[in-house]
Amino acid sequence: MSDLSGQTAGTGAPPGQQAGYEQQPVAHAGDGPSGPRAGFWARFGALIIDGIIVGIVQGILTVALADSPAALYTITTLLGWAYYTYFEGGPRGQTIGKMALSIRVIDIHTGAPIGYPRAFLRQIVKIISAAALLIGYLWMLWDKEKQCWHDKAANDVVVPVSAYPVS
Repeated sequence: MSDLSGQTAGTGAPPGQQAGYEQQPVAHAGDGPSGPRAGFWARFGALIIDGIIVGIVQGILTVALADSPAALYTITTLLGWAYYTYFEGGPRGQTIGKMALSIRVIDIHTGAPIGYPRAFLRQIVKIISAAALLIGYLWMLWDKEKQCWHDKAANDVVVPVSAYPVS
């Protein structure tokens, strides 16, 4: 029940919102830019930081598995996929690089975390994004929602934490 101020009676919260819960801004695909998005350089910087982190671990494994190139390739590939899937699919939607640059991955419709299956899908489509002369990555430069191909496939967006805080 709401009073004349439009707030829910007794809670001080706006209508449709419980007291104590901050409502996340919700993006709407197809309505044009629906909110702040992470820019190219923030995303690129996060990718560099994450690449260094994964690269250090892969370098250690390269020394340890130098006699088995097939095992090395398999393990390092799985390591990279696991890193991105775990962090981007988790409740924060942030890899260590994204945390450092205050950006995160969220569902384009709800603002919620994307979960592990969609984070894994992102990793698969990143291969296509890169294989097509990096066009899939550069796509965000002219896309109205600043989405790369892997964002479109997983139905997500990369946003600044200041506009879409981690709950």
